[in-house]
Amino acid sequence: QVQLVESGGGLVQAGGSLRLSCAASGRSFDAYAVGWFRQAPGKEREFVGACNWSGGTTRYAESVKGRFTVSRDNSKNTVYLQMNSLKPEDTAAYYCAAGPVTTAAWDEYGYWGQGTQVTVSS
Repeated sequence: QVQLVESGGGLVQAGGSLRLSCAASGRSFDAYAVGWFRQAPGKEREFVGACNWSGGTTRYAESVKGRFTVSRDNSKNTVYLQMNSLKPEDTAAYYCAAGPVTTAAWDEYGYWGQGTQVTVSS
């Protein structure tokens, strides 16, 4: 069982940066891949990025590639989403999720956090 808690969301101007954290508790967190997803009001859940158990393999949605970076520190049981050059269309609730594989498919992740809101003003 893994519990995930996101933090770091907030209000930022377009062009700014935020770093989200996903803190995990429970057994064997360092065995899991972690994905980040987002969901804006009235829209479907969208894959943002993910990393494997070590952080050595990452993948990103085209919409954030080059602006967002996923990393992890297993000694702190924490995964990060560094978001730079933020745009108003990045506004959404952001969720981290843990699962067995590094994938963009949300239904492959069995553990989810409660989400943190990111709002980017123009």
